[in-house]
Amino acid sequence: MADTTNSGAPAFPTTEENGCNSGEPGMTLRDYFAAKHMQALCSTKFYTDGNLMPKEVAQHSYEMADAMINAREVK
Repeated sequence: MADTTNSGAPAFPTTEENGCNSGEPGMTLRDYFAAKHMQALCSTKFYTDGNLMPKEVAQHSYEMADAMINAREVK
């Protein structure tokens, strides 16, 4: 099933002008935010003590990423 969530566009967009366009869109901003949150969460005692399972960490990380993207849209 395709993800229809607002991905926030590319995290590291490239253009022909900077000579880095590989034709691949790369990581989305949503994935970047989720990865950053997952890294922080996995370094906490709450995770290292076994209180969270990997699936829970991933789900929570994407929930946080979605909240961060939504916050960017609020003006």
